[in-house]
Amino acid sequence: MSVIYLMIPAALLLAGIGVAAFIIAAKKGQFDDLDTPALRAVFDDDDTIPESPQEKSVTDPDDAKD
Repeated sequence: MSVIYLMIPAALLLAGIGVAAFIIAAKKGQFDDLDTPALRAVFDDDDTIPESPQEKSVTDPDDAKD
């Protein structure tokens, strides 16, 4: 029975630390954007296709003036 006198304050202390950590994280903006990090893995950063030299000379306006 004497163990319960140690376990209840220890549990309350750990719960208080968890609540404090959540409040600090929420105030610092940790939970502001929950969708974008998951979508970053789906989209590719290299959306551009390298042009071949033949296509570049035809579509480049600077080359058409010469």
